[in-house]
Amino acid sequence: MSEPVPSITSAPESLAVDQARRTRSYLIQMSIRVVCIIGAVMVDGWVRWALVAAAVVLPYSAVLIANSGRDQVTHDTSPVTPQAAPALTELPEASSDVPNAPNTSSAPGTSGGGRVIDHVDD
Repeated sequence: MSEPVPSITSAPESLAVDQARRTRSYLIQMSIRVVCIIGAVMVDGWVRWALVAAAVVLPYSAVLIANSGRDQVTHDTSPVTPQAAPALTELPEASSDVPNAPNTSSAPGTSGGGRVIDHVDD
């Protein structure tokens, strides 16, 4: 027999596989019931009554197990929302030891004055 293939998805088993599993389970339990009925006719004493009790209880449990249906597994499907980065209000001062650093010490009112305008992306 071949080895089962591992699942890499959260998809449930197919309906045909589920129905086959439930049918097989029901038929096995009903076969045990037939054996209990035949055994109750052939034996005597307390074993007969135990087999009769099993033959009476098995249909109820077989129907419950067969109708239990597919496993209802729920997965978290909520979207991942990234956290917003904190907004910068001012640029850090340029150090003199960096040779190609831009000049941020311009006068107020001129372009490139070293301020970052608060902006929120939608």
